[in-house]
Order: sequence, then C-alpha cells, then structure tokens
Amino acid sequence: MENKNSVNPVKFRWLEAPKKFFHLAFACLLCSRAVAAALPEIPPPDIAAPAWVLMDHDSGQVLAERNADKPLPPASLTKLMTAYVLFGKLKAGTLKLDDRIHISQQAWNAKGARLFLRPGSSVRAEDLLKGLIVLSANDATIALTERVAGNEKNFVTEMNAAARGLGLDHSVFMNATGHNEKGHGSTARDLARLAAALIREFPEYYHWFSLKEFSDGRITQYNHNALLWRDLTVDGVKTGQSRSAGFCLIASARRDGMRLIAVMLGARDENARVEAGQRLLDHGFRHFETRLLYAADIPAVRTRVWRGDQSTIPLGAGRNLYLTLPRGWHEKLHARVTVTESLNAPVQLGQAVGTIAIELDREPLAEYPLVALKQVGEGNLLQRTIDKIQLWLQ
Repeated sequence: MENKNSVNPVKFRWLEAPKKFFHLAFACLLCSRAVAAALPEIPPPDIAAPAWVLMDHDSGQVLAERNADKPLPPASLTKLMTAYVLFGKLKAGTLKLDDRIHISQQAWNAKGARLFLRPGSSVRAEDLLKGLIVLSANDATIALTERVAGNEKNFVTEMNAAARGLGLDHSVFMNATGHNEKGHGSTARDLARLAAALIREFPEYYHWFSLKEFSDGRITQYNHNALLWRDLTVDGVKTGQSRSAGFCLIASARRDGMRLIAVMLGARDENARVEAGQRLLDHGFRHFETRLLYAADIPAVRTRVWRGDQSTIPLGAGRNLYLTLPRGWHEKLHARVTVTESLNAPVQLGQAVGTIAIELDREPLAEYPLVALKQVGEGNLLQRTIDKIQLWLQ
C-alpha cells in the first residue's frame, strides 16, 4: 500500500512553527547534479581569515566555508565547550547559580583574562559563569571546573566526551581555558555546530553571551565582541585570541526569524575578525532564506492503520524540518509524502514508516524520514478480525 501526497511547502502557515527550535543536520541532503546546476552560484564574500564557516542555525546547512575542517588552535573559543558542560551541570542540578565557589590558589594563579579573584574567597557560581562568558576570565573558569569535577583534568575529560556526543570529530580539548597546548584544537565547522547546540539546548543561559559588560562590584570590564555594539541583531557568542591562534570569533545574529552562525579562525587583528564576522552575516541574510517546511507536531498526512485500536494515524517529520535556499527559490519546492508499506498495529511513537521527499523543480533535493506522531496499540479480537477480512477482500 502506498500513500502519496504532493504539496507545495510555500502554502504552509509558517507562523504556526513552535517557539522551541530543533537543530536538524542536513546530512541527508541528496542534491543531484541537475538541482545543483539549477541553483544560482552565490560567491562568498572576501574574508581575511584562513578558516571560516557560515551556517544556518535551524537547518544546519553550511552556506559558505573555507578550510572549515582544518584543525586550528581555538584560543578562548574553547570556553564554549566549557560553558556547554557547565550548563549541563546546571540543568542536572549538580551545580546551582547560588552555589558559593571556593577560589583556590591554582585558580588565582591563572594567566590571561581574569576577574582578579582572591584566593581563599568564595564567589557565586552565576558571577563566575558570567565572568567566564563575558570576560573570558581564566580564574573563574578554573574555579568552576574544580567545583564540578575536582580538577581541570577531570573536567577536560568531560569536555571531550561531550564533543564526541555532539559529533565534533575534529575537536580535541587539552584544557578548559583555551591556552595553547600541544594537541588542543578544533575546526570552524565543529565550533559552529557547538555554538548551535549551546543555543538550542540552553536558551535560558545563552542570553549571557549578549552581555556587553560585567561588574563584580569592584571593577567593570567589557565584552570583547565588538559586533554586539556594531550590529544590534548580533546576540553572541564569543571571541578568542592568542599568539598561535590569531584573532578568532564566533558570532550569531537573528534577523526576521532567521539565525546565522559565523566562525572565523586566525584573523590577523581585531579589525579583521570584526569585519569578517559582519561580512559573513550580511552575506547570509542578504542572499539566503530559511523556512520551516514541517513543524514537529503538525501532521503531514493521516493514513490507515490495520488491526489497531484506532483506524488512522497522523504522520509527520517528528521534528521541526527547516530548509535554507537562495532567496526566491522556496517557491519552486514541492514535497512528496510516501508511506512505504501497509501499517499494522502496534505502531510506536516516532517509528519510521515512510519518507518525505523534497523536490526542486521536480528534481530530487532531499529526503527525510516520515514518522508516526502518535502511538497506536493493537486492537481487540473483533477489530483485528474485521480488518483481516477487509484486507483479504482487497
């Protein structure tokens, strides 16, 4: 049994999308040569950095890149992974914002950017987190890692485990602060994915990356991300700089419901990284558009289910399904929903039962699983008998 529906995604009510966003890596893109040839070539801007990437947050699509998979020193961009692990501790309840964190001699000895914490004192975890994020404070970073993992070495083990869990296969962390150390490195693509995960999974803490300054009551220091002042649509995320890494930046901006993430590694100076970030973001918003094709909880089709306690079942994408294309090209999209076989109960929630095929000018572009949006249990003896007879008659 095959059930096919051809729809034009442009007719969907985009404003019905839930406010909670889900990242969907575009690994299943099946772009044919014909479609690739049909899409306009949009040359990237001139970026003065050896490695960079521009990615759409919601679709996960890379819109422009250069040496995006080349491992390089990330400097204090490392602290995105540090923050990611710490936010996980907050969510799990093993770290609380009001916790008083002891400042050890080792934390006090940390080099580089600092909050100038006094050894033997105690500071609220929230203040240390803001110092880590806004000022890239290394003493705050060490104090937090010691609190949640005993020491920095144990914490770094958790950082690398989290990296593997996120699929950041080209990232290896040797410390939590980002200082230069043999073997410590990441890539522009991995850092973009990390930033997207942080925004997606921890929206309640991400707004700290937009803070322009931080004061602990003694001294006020300012965020090094100049794009926060230059572009009001930029709401994070972080800068990094060292002799070996050069000037690095991850910037995220949101305009008209579309969020982009730009990563630059190894720029020659502050002006170069700021200009690179601005050019990449402007390029992406000017030339591309992201739309929600299917919302997670809105059925794409309903189909017959046999021998179940219900006769029909809603099917859909199971998660918010976004697609990024050059502006004006979404109107040429069509979707074909296919149930690949006769459905017999029981059917589990999230069970793959078909495909959603996306076409551009009738040429295949992408394919995604079609899943059950509801569970259907096995029907009683009478229901199963009636359905068996109907199937036999067909």
